[in-house]
Amino acid sequence: MAKFQSKYNNSLSFQSLKQFLDEKVEQYNTPRFIENDPIQIPKKYKSRNDIEISAFLTATIAWGNRKSIINSSKKMMGLLENDPYRFVINHSDKDLKSLLSFVHRTFNGYDFIQFVKSLKNIYCNHGGLEMIFFNHMKDNSLHNSIHQLKNIFFEIEHLKRTRKHVSDPFKGSAAKRINMFLRWMVRKDDKGVDFGIWKSINQKNLSCPLDVHSGNIARKLGILKRKQNDHKAVLELDKSLRKLDIFDPVKYDFALFGIGVNEKL
Repeated sequence: MAKFQSKYNNSLSFQSLKQFLDEKVEQYNTPRFIENDPIQIPKKYKSRNDIEISAFLTATIAWGNRKSIINSSKKMMGLLENDPYRFVINHSDKDLKSLLSFVHRTFNGYDFIQFVKSLKNIYCNHGGLEMIFFNHMKDNSLHNSIHQLKNIFFEIEHLKRTRKHVSDPFKGSAAKRINMFLRWMVRKDDKGVDFGIWKSINQKNLSCPLDVHSGNIARKLGILKRKQNDHKAVLELDKSLRKLDIFDPVKYDFALFGIGVNEKL
């Protein structure tokens, strides 16, 4: 790393930067990544719908330290009887009451109940999550799809407080958790980490799940200038990462996040 820093301080070339980040992708985009990452929760399931729903719910509460996220996600799945799609589609009012005990930071049991109801509406009336993201793509981007997801998610009667748990890039949000979920579902990964089960969406249209770790490293590498981790920063980072790899730009999430969590740059 010291050798890299020395090169970088002397105006690192585009090719050297790409080589460095490609090496970091190889280092961190491995099955070992799963051991300490929330993606291990949907990895427990085989059916497509179970994977989607467990991944979406896990991504929704993915803030805080990863150990806490994983523990809370396991509790979530347990309350769904470890059969998330069946529970979402067939739940009774009595079943929903069993979710009231759940809490992860500001996401509580009432929010959980609302998510289950909204997911049922999406799978019964909109063809599932993939169709929402696919049908509302615009300008080779999923930002409009994320915006429309929120509209559809809350088209049924809902608690106002729960709206804050679904991000909207058109309100300035980086939508980190939804972009992470989309990476899981869309990106075709020969290393066995991301699922790549959504075939209707091209991975080149994905955006990096921008958080404090990836943002800080991107700025140190000179591929992100904006100081805030918001929607405008995501758009800027998208441009930089697509120059590095137009076909699989979000593979660099592994590099940026891995360096940010495990190394000093």
